[in-house]
Amino acid sequence: MLRNNILIILILLFFQTSYVLSEEKFLSLKKDKVNVRYGPSFDFPIKYIYKKKNLPIKQIDEKENFRRIIDFKKNSGWIHLSQLKKVNSVIAMEDKILFKKSTIFSEPVANIKKGRLLVIQKCIKDWCKVETGGLKGWVNTKNLWGGVK
Repeated sequence: MLRNNILIILILLFFQTSYVLSEEKFLSLKKDKVNVRYGPSFDFPIKYIYKKKNLPIKQIDEKENFRRIIDFKKNSGWIHLSQLKKVNSVIAMEDKILFKKSTIFSEPVANIKKGRLLVIQKCIKDWCKVETGGLKGWVNTKNLWGGVK
């Protein structure tokens, strides 16, 4: 009986630990030009260069001061931590409507196309107040890629 209880506790701890390790962590690019490298060091060659400040990326690994990332198009590589910041943006994964207030019954402000970068100002329940291309408004969080708060 005691042995079975210990076994159950160990199994539960294992699943809880693996859940914590698999938790997604989103970040955003800090600058307009960010080098992505083949490996976690300045000794590795540049794989490609991002040219979009605030672009959301997902951290999938870390080694010292480098983070292995993947973007919404499944591109991956290593970026130095100094080029990253806490997530403050998302990408629309489908065409969406930007509303004046956080309800579908509010006045539409603009149509947002799939792939558009949206900088988050704040989020409430299933809605985020965002800014994009000089426009401000509310968008439903369904089908957004990035760290919706």
